Amino acid sequence: MRQVDTLIHARYVVPIEPHGVALEHHSIALDSGKIVAILPTEQARSSFLARQTVERPEHVLLPGLVNTHTHAAMSLMRGLADDLALMEWLEGHIWPTEGQHISPEFVRDGTELAIAEFIKGGVTCFNDMYFFPDVVAATAERMGIRAGVSLIVIEFPSAWASSADEYFAKGVELAQQLRGSALVKPVFGPHAPYTVSDASLTRVRELSGKLNIPVQIHLHETAFEVESSVQQHGVRPFERLARLGLIAPDVLAVHMTQLTGQEIDAAARAQLKVVHCPESNLKLASGFCPVERLRQAGVCVALGTDGAASNNDLDLFGEMRTAALLAKAVASDARALPAASALRMATLDGARALGRDAEIGSLEVGKAADVIAVDLRRISSVPLYSVISHLVYTAQAGQVSDVWIGGARRLENGVLLGIDESALIDKALAWSKVIRP
Repeated sequence: MRQVDTLIHARYVVPIEPHGVALEHHSIALDSGKIVAILPTEQARSSFLARQTVERPEHVLLPGLVNTHTHAAMSLMRGLADDLALMEWLEGHIWPTEGQHISPEFVRDGTELAIAEFIKGGVTCFNDMYFFPDVVAATAERMGIRAGVSLIVIEFPSAWASSADEYFAKGVELAQQLRGSALVKPVFGPHAPYTVSDASLTRVRELSGKLNIPVQIHLHETAFEVESSVQQHGVRPFERLARLGLIAPDVLAVHMTQLTGQEIDAAARAQLKVVHCPESNLKLASGFCPVERLRQAGVCVALGTDGAASNNDLDLFGEMRTAALLAKAVASDARALPAASALRMATLDGARALGRDAEIGSLEVGKAADVIAVDLRRISSVPLYSVISHLVYTAQAGQVSDVWIGGARRLENGVLLGIDESALIDKALAWSKVIRP
């Protein structure tokens, strides 16, 4: 018998690849941080001797979820300014609060809070965009979660940098520091077309190509953004970015609620990646991303929660459900974005958007052992006719019982390992008294 680190026996395994498949009474063997076998449970019991065996007879195993766009530290602004339009929300509340309180300590504490929520909700990789990305990177490394950290670019000064030159200098330095990290990867993060100049966007294009780093940018988030661009630049933001070489395979366009048919076709031809944040878009009344039209055109569409300040949670299960339901309403077609495709958006398509699909996003032999277990023996999840349907339409973050990242267990029976949940709550409450005395 072959010895392995961990053997997990479950009622179901949903590997994501092949698409739409649910394997009953299957097990996964993990060793040295990798998946080494996925096979029927009876065969697994006779083939492997494990240092740790985990029995999950009422659970489904699936790959760790990928939250492809978020602002982790903004968890400390959860519920700070609700029921407002985007620009009023940003200019009247969020930016002033950030200007007064952003610091390495704020980013560390907010990111710790978010990571704890991610892990408890089955997210094993998140793609962040925020100030002090060095702090975000160090926090993710320390807490053992995969992350993309944005080398933020914006034209106005902040506590992180005072000029465009300083944003770039610090970003490139951090990218060099992250070389060789198994968990954290750099991503260029120009905030949005309306906050970044042509000169800076051109520089992002040059450096991202030179350093082989993907780019994420908020794009076509609102009708106001599009109208303002036409007035200021004479073209819609999509065309402006296309002229600058930023409609490309290594670019993640976040939100994309305002699109023409021509822009959808152009995105498909360019192999642009789109990140859909349905609940944030709904809450801020930003518009509706035409997810099904993008998918049918061949565009890779991933899923993100955005930040907790505009969501107000980081529950990717809830995001899957909202995305699937919203897609049907927008397309006027109940067949749009079926459950298996919504689940793929939150896993393999997210990994693909980040250029990490050879490593994560599906349960396949040789990939990283990022595995989560979801308890299906709940009132809201019975009777059970379709595992994949339940994962999208009934499952909640609280049903995640166990999480492994690179084979290391981060959640056991719903309890965080190596993270003091009570201390995180106390720190968050202390920050709330500072922000709103």
